[in-house]
Amino acid sequence: MFNIYSHNAVRTTALGPVCIATAVNEMEGWDVEVIDENNLRRYGPKADNTGADHEFLQRVRPADIVGFYGGLTSTAPRLYELARFYKEKGLLTIAGGQHFIDENIKEGLSCGIDYIVIGEGEETIKELLRALKGEQDIAEVKGIAYMRGEEVVCTPRREPLADFDKLPLPDFSLVRYAKITVYPVERIRGCGMDCEFCTVKVLPRCASAERLLERISFLLETKDARTFFIVDDLFGQQREETIRFCNMVRDYQRHIGRSLDLGVQIRLDKAKDTELLSAMRYANINFVAIGFESPIEEELRAMNKHLRLEDMLALTGIFRKFGFLIHGMFIFGYPMRQGVNFRMAAKERVKYFKSFIKRSRLDTIQVMLPVPLPGTELRRRLSQQNRIYPIQDIGWKYYDGNFPLFVPDEPMTPEEMQASVRKIMGNLYKFRYLFMVALNVISFPYLIFFLHNIRAGWRGWFRLWRNNIVRFGGWILMKKWTAAFKESDFLLKLQSAKEHLNIKKD
Repeated sequence: MFNIYSHNAVRTTALGPVCIATAVNEMEGWDVEVIDENNLRRYGPKADNTGADHEFLQRVRPADIVGFYGGLTSTAPRLYELARFYKEKGLLTIAGGQHFIDENIKEGLSCGIDYIVIGEGEETIKELLRALKGEQDIAEVKGIAYMRGEEVVCTPRREPLADFDKLPLPDFSLVRYAKITVYPVERIRGCGMDCEFCTVKVLPRCASAERLLERISFLLETKDARTFFIVDDLFGQQREETIRFCNMVRDYQRHIGRSLDLGVQIRLDKAKDTELLSAMRYANINFVAIGFESPIEEELRAMNKHLRLEDMLALTGIFRKFGFLIHGMFIFGYPMRQGVNFRMAAKERVKYFKSFIKRSRLDTIQVMLPVPLPGTELRRRLSQQNRIYPIQDIGWKYYDGNFPLFVPDEPMTPEEMQASVRKIMGNLYKFRYLFMVALNVISFPYLIFFLHNIRAGWRGWFRLWRNNIVRFGGWILMKKWTAAFKESDFLLKLQSAKEHLNIKKD
């Protein structure tokens, strides 16, 4: 399904499937390729409606076993569709990812999947493939689920990986028919923040700084990669090693005579660590994605975030002072816990968001609705309150942050929640920025002529030029998303979900 974040998906790919494919490709007797339906360029085998032409793929390079990545719950319906397609052709199917937790394991096994890998899969997938070839007993494979008759069998879980340095470097050449311009890399898996709405609950485990630099240098040498996004849930969790990594990247760029462009996800309160920020800038970390979540303090408390509005503005100002491009991530309409006496109309909430975004001078934003993902405390809480719309009405494909999925706090309605997101985003992403881009281009020669500090002037001009292009592009994407939403039958599904939920309550 098209949404306003689809644009970024065509520039990159998910790291998880590449890591799994690389591990398998090193095994004797296995030949692996990865198909990313979000990054399938013109010369790729596209189907008439959406995604890849899997009939063509199977004719050209017939597979024996097909694996599926369930890292995003919203992709589960497409995953099941393809699993059934390959299952009907007599192939074995394997899946893994964050979606497959709790009751979703049985759901997956009943939707065309033979084996589900639970948790990190680099070691598990190799054991499973050896078992499928008869080289070991399937019951000895840790961290998998499968059906035995009518019974779901789950083997003992594998301990989370800790020694990442022994894993092979992810081989992005295995991703077929894609053009990757932003390469995902990682050093740390896991997060210790324990946010109510997040599925990542495993404590952080770290590879060495040398290992991350090796990944970057390998991609530069083999793919001429220049732009990277470090996908660690929170950059800087291991402070001293992070600073050492930044210094190593700075020295590496000086040595090779090339500049890289890096982006990270980072906590807002890291602005207090000016030594870390300085090291990041010297390493050419230019882009930071920060989870502000909300400018409404009552909602922040509901999310277990301990920040005040004025502190958030001050900390954001520090990131701007260091010259970072700041992408702000927000959640609109977060549900209060029972017993909390807080009521605010959607219109008033929108004012808070618009005011904060304007005062903080964020470069880009994304505003999402709360998603009660499987396995999260948020889903358990809302389920106990009987507030989540039934899956048979509002299915997994809507779990991408763009649709209301539960009964909101009064006095808001679900329709108001969804409209509010478009109002907030539309306040930043506007058509007028097309004219601002033209003005930037015209002003460039005069800027260079009059400025004494060329480097500072260039950075300031580039920031305006880049933001104007992105904001105009955001306007185009929002127009497409709005058109796609109007053509969908979501509002009818929502009405049906309301009725079924009311019947259940009665």
